[in-house]
Amino acid sequence: MLLLVIGPPTITAARIAGRPHWLYPFALFGARNWLRLSGVRVRVRGLEHLDPGRSYVFIANHRSFLDTAALFYHLRRRIGILAKKELLKVPIMGYGMGFVNIMAIDRTNRESALRTTKAATDRLRAGVSFGVFAEGTRARPGELLPFKKGGFYMAVEARVAVVPVAMKYTDGLMGKGTGVARPGTMEMVVLPPIETEGMTDADVKPLTGRTRAAIAEELEAV
Repeated sequence: MLLLVIGPPTITAARIAGRPHWLYPFALFGARNWLRLSGVRVRVRGLEHLDPGRSYVFIANHRSFLDTAALFYHLRRRIGILAKKELLKVPIMGYGMGFVNIMAIDRTNRESALRTTKAATDRLRAGVSFGVFAEGTRARPGELLPFKKGGFYMAVEARVAVVPVAMKYTDGLMGKGTGVARPGTMEMVVLPPIETEGMTDADVKPLTGRTRAAIAEELEAV
């Protein structure tokens, strides 16, 4: 309903005016109110680790649709998101994604995925932070899938820090396999940044492992 009511007029106005950035506040409004209307409260920890003047690559685990809205709204900074290409098929949202720096990546097509990653890296260099769900898809409740390396290559190429983000308890509120959210509290834990200055492509694998281990440790903490 939020997409149907807010999406068409705001996208149309932004397109006609040639001001795609006009859509961003409405996207934030939609993310915030979708969580509220679903009865989901978000408890955020760790924002004090972030420097307001820096851009980052935020690497998060992914067990629920709720994760995306929480990351987008509750980081309290303008970010783009790397998303899987299937989201382009979602009516209204798929068309409006590019207006708010949500970039669809086709992992079945290496050349296309590389082009998308390069475009995102260029935006990182220009000061736009990005959120990446490194598992590439939603995991089953309690799972943490292997991390894909695209977001880490972006961070190393752009020389920005990687910030691990643990999304907790969302699988119990709206896990994979259900389209219905249950009221409750999720937690988004922003962990200390991992600097990439001086790293090369050879460092991406250990960087990926270190980030995944930090998130896994936080997910296991009560």
